[in-house]
Amino acid sequence: MNQREPQEDAFTPADDAIARHREELKKRFPMPSPSKPEPRSRTRLGVAMAMLGFACGLIWLDPAYRTEHFSSVIGKHESIQLADGSHVTLDAASRIRVSWHLRSRQVELQQGQALFSVAPAVYRPFLTIAGATRITVVGTRYNVNRSQQDVRVTVEEGRVDVGGSEADVRLHAGDQILVRNGRLGMPVRIDASASSAWTNGRLVFDRTPLREVLEVVQRHRSGSVIIQDQSLNELPVSGAFDSDRLDGMLTLLPKILPVELSRDADGTLYLNRRASRK
Repeated sequence: MNQREPQEDAFTPADDAIARHREELKKRFPMPSPSKPEPRSRTRLGVAMAMLGFACGLIWLDPAYRTEHFSSVIGKHESIQLADGSHVTLDAASRIRVSWHLRSRQVELQQGQALFSVAPAVYRPFLTIAGATRITVVGTRYNVNRSQQDVRVTVEEGRVDVGGSEADVRLHAGDQILVRNGRLGMPVRIDASASSAWTNGRLVFDRTPLREVLEVVQRHRSGSVIIQDQSLNELPVSGAFDSDRLDGMLTLLPKILPVELSRDADGTLYLNRRASRK
């Protein structure tokens, strides 16, 4: 049985030229001997690269390295100075969670209302979260009022970006927007100072839904106020009232709205639609 003799590979002129250049490069740039780098050097390099990758991952993920909680009681404001120089005034019966991250500063308004005065930090934006609403700023002054899943944002100074389930909307000083369940309304121009009048003991309403008005009232007085007829929720209320005289405001409601007020022995107030007179 005949066996085929192995044949030598055929080289083209191009292969020969590449081989010559390879040998010339080896002479000009010799490879390090197998003993270099030492295994320890390679280990150190590997550890350094792993630490660098870990650090980059941390920066990208932006984890929180410290968390703080602040709250206020019924009828009393709280003034909070944050570590970065920002200032938060909590309305009565309000609650926030502050978290400090590598690339950002974040505050979640869990309940109630707060006025923010943010210290500028270009590389660490200040993010406020209220339900499905996100407010992003660098340095400014703005008010956020949360009523269940409805969030009203008012800008006093500077500008903010407000986002929900849609693209962000930029607000400037004097702008206000209402976000309902994450859906952005149309920005409107208002007297921005009226939105933070509560910090001076004044509650100012401008065609504000009765439901929202009563939530604000209950932050400043003990005892529940219950709307028994849900068709009354969206009735508009306008006016300015002292936060320490809210019982007088409540007794005034039947004079400005088609409602009637009743009271339980425990002090709970009930609102019903006023019966029509024949």
